[in-house]
Amino acid sequence: MSDETDLSYETDPDRAQAFLDEIAVEYRSDPAVEMGTMFRSPGLRVGGRIFAFLGGDQRLIVNSRTMKEWVAFPLDGNDLAGTLDTWRHAAREAHNFVARI
Repeated sequence: MSDETDLSYETDPDRAQAFLDEIAVEYRSDPAVEMGTMFRSPGLRVGGRIFAFLGGDQRLIVNSRTMKEWVAFPLDGNDLAGTLDTWRHAAREAHNFVARI
């Protein structure tokens, strides 16, 4: 992955996966974070626990206060840069929460 975000894949049906991959780059220096799956969907784990994954409808789903609470963020095709920023922030919050439990 490059250090710059390339939003030219806006018509790519796998843009949600591309966004998740871009977010994963931020955690490459953390050996406790790895790619994983939840309900056969790609996601990110910390310490073996999923903290963010893709829903089937191009949404990023992240942990909230307990493992039973999840929050979904849709992919906004009209604001891809805003979507990526929102997803990055949500993933960071979820990572910080899950890493503490």
